[in-house]
Amino acid sequence: MILATPGPVEIPLFVRKTFLNETIHHRTPEFKEILIDTLNKFKNLTHFPEAVFLTSSGTGAMEAAVINIVKNKALTINAGKFGERWGKICKAYGISYKELQYDWDTPASVDEIVAAIEDDREIDSVFIQISESAGGLRHPVEEIAAEVKLINPDIMIVADGITALGVEDIDTSNIDVVIGGSQKAFMLPPGLAMLGLSEKAVERIGKGRGFYFNLANEIKKQREGTTAFTPATSLIIALNEVLKKLEAIGLNKHYENTALRHKALIASIEAIGLSIFPQNPALSMAAVYFERAEELRKILKTKYEVNVAGGQDFMKGKLFRVNNMGLIEDYKMEHIVNSIELALDELGVREYDGTAVRVYSNEKLR
Repeated sequence: MILATPGPVEIPLFVRKTFLNETIHHRTPEFKEILIDTLNKFKNLTHFPEAVFLTSSGTGAMEAAVINIVKNKALTINAGKFGERWGKICKAYGISYKELQYDWDTPASVDEIVAAIEDDREIDSVFIQISESAGGLRHPVEEIAAEVKLINPDIMIVADGITALGVEDIDTSNIDVVIGGSQKAFMLPPGLAMLGLSEKAVERIGKGRGFYFNLANEIKKQREGTTAFTPATSLIIALNEVLKKLEAIGLNKHYENTALRHKALIASIEAIGLSIFPQNPALSMAAVYFERAEELRKILKTKYEVNVAGGQDFMKGKLFRVNNMGLIEDYKMEHIVNSIELALDELGVREYDGTAVRVYSNEKLR
């Protein structure tokens, strides 16, 4: 079975092998060395001077960012299930917030965000997804961050990069916090969240807030090569191996490969008559609008051993999503797009003629 969902993604053999090794106690010099090295590699990938890891899903890091960063009022951007989560976290903690809501296929408006901030000077933090995976959408986060900083450089920009980190080289020069998750482009099991932090973000956090998700405690401890609580040692060790692999490939080369594969994936899907859902697609996946998505997904899984994700909420049954994160061999992606075309034939949508795999292969050669 090819796991072609946009998280969790397939775990490569070299990563799985790390879990067969003897475990290391987290309060030892050996683990301290690995933790510091992994943090430094993550800082290099995110272009941030500070980083912390949390033993949680990505949502835990989102919660940690909200409770530690907001002092007065948050502006949250909701264009899908994960953008919606920012507001839910604020509400759970009684934190004042204003939400800008967009259709799942529509990127956030720079002008509307600027207007919201100029209209409400209490807003001191902006929370947004880089890649909103509910609809496969890419927000113009870098442009938004730059414009917000022109209004007030002390406003914190918090970006959920869970389906963006390791996919593309993100310009974090005007971003203060970026969040990552282990089960996406880092090709690990779920359970490890990461945060890259600017110097201004560390200043804003101060003494921190909360208990388990108190980022001030984690920053202090992880600078020393330890953690405030028991960490996911096996996942940190495996992340170290993943980051070594990406550095060996070359981060820029890896990003180029991902972008080229995405271009070929999109071209092959459109060549067989299907439509890409978002107006501005994220590189992390192909989100495809198709009214018979659940029938297609069932055929893919049972007949061709390809597991793709479906839509959520009101998009359930109308969307399927194909992963483009991590290290994906071309033969697997060719099998995926070929299987989609075969499934369309079985559904009576179009006759199979090998167009999808042919277009994919031709695009990859350009």
